[in-house]
Amino acid sequence: MEKTLLYLHIPFCDSKCHYCSFNSYVDRFELKERYMRAVTGQLRSDLETFGIEKGSLASLFIGGGTPSTVEPHLYEPFFEALGGYLCEGAEITSEANPNSATKGWLEGMKGLGVNRISFGVQSLFDDKLRLLGRAHRAAEARRAVEEASHIGFDHLSIDLIYATILDTPQRIEEELERALRLPVDHLSAYELTIEEGTLFQKSPEVRVESLEQAHTLRNRLEERGWEGYEVSNFGRSKCRHNLGYWEYRPYLGIGSGAVGRIGNLRYAPHRQPERYIDDPLFKEEEPLTPQQIREEKILLGLRSCVGISSADLTPPMRERAELLVREGRLTASGGRCYNPDYLLSDEIALFIIG
Repeated sequence: MEKTLLYLHIPFCDSKCHYCSFNSYVDRFELKERYMRAVTGQLRSDLETFGIEKGSLASLFIGGGTPSTVEPHLYEPFFEALGGYLCEGAEITSEANPNSATKGWLEGMKGLGVNRISFGVQSLFDDKLRLLGRAHRAAEARRAVEEASHIGFDHLSIDLIYATILDTPQRIEEELERALRLPVDHLSAYELTIEEGTLFQKSPEVRVESLEQAHTLRNRLEERGWEGYEVSNFGRSKCRHNLGYWEYRPYLGIGSGAVGRIGNLRYAPHRQPERYIDDPLFKEEEPLTPQQIREEKILLGLRSCVGISSADLTPPMRERAELLVREGRLTASGGRCYNPDYLLSDEIALFIIG
C-alpha cells in the first residue's frame, strides 16, 4: 500500500509580512467557519475520488497562512473525516505563529492528535522582526516554543530568515545560539527573497548577498550535530512530511492555495477563499509527462538527502551523472547518486537534465 501525504492550507493571517507572497489574507476571518466546512467536504470527496485506502496517509501538514488563527474546535470535523485513514504513528504537523499560538490553542491541537508544531519565528532579534513586518517579538517566540514543550509536544521546529540587511556573520551565529537554547529538534533557515507583489518589492535593498551566511548557518548547525538533510532544513529529527515530497510520494492538497499530485496528475483548487467555499470540489488539472516527472525527481532529490535513482534517468542523463561522480561532485551508492553540496543543487540538476 503506497503511503500518501496530506496537506491542508489555511489562508487566514493576522498580519501580512513584508516578504510574504503566499496565498494568505488578513481580512477574511468571517469566512473561517464556512471555509473549514468546505475543506472537510473536499477531504471526504478526494479520499473517495483518488481511492485512498484506510491507514495509508503517512502524514498531515497544516500550513498557511496561519493555522493558529483558526480555533481547534473548527478543525474537529476535518479530523473526524480522517478517521482510519492516517497510518499508525503518522506525523501530524501544524504551523503556528508565536502571537496566536496560545496555551489553549496548543492544548486543543494536541488533543486532536497534532504531534509536531512548526513555529514561524523568523528571527530572535526584535529589530529584524520589525524589519520583516512580523506581529510578534522575540520574547513571545521563546514563550510559545517553551509553552509547547511543557504541554508535551516532543517535536518542535522553528523557521528563521537570513540574508537581510541587518544580518552579519556575527549576528547569524548569535541568532543560532539563541535558537539552539530552545527545546526544538528541527530548524528551517530560509534566504530572504524579494517576491513580486510584496511590500519588499518596493525596497529590495533589505536583502543582501547570502552565500557566506548560508555556509555559516550550515557549518555551525552541523558542528552542533544538526544534520542538514535539505538545502534549508536541519534537525536532530527529520520532518517526515517534507521528506515525502522529496521522495516524490503522492500527496493530497486540500484548501484554497493548496496543490496536490496523485500519480501523474497535479491539481489545484480555487485560490480565492470565496470561490473555494462556493465550489470546494473544483480542480484545475495538469497531467504530467514522464519527462516532467523525471525532471522534478532530479530537482527535488539533489537538493536533499534523498538523491536520485539511476533508474529514473535517461541514458544521456545517466552519463552526465556518472561524469559528475567521477569528478567528485556527486557520490554514488546502491544505484543512487547524492549531492554533497545542496547549495549547488540547481546547477547540478540542470546539467544532468541537459
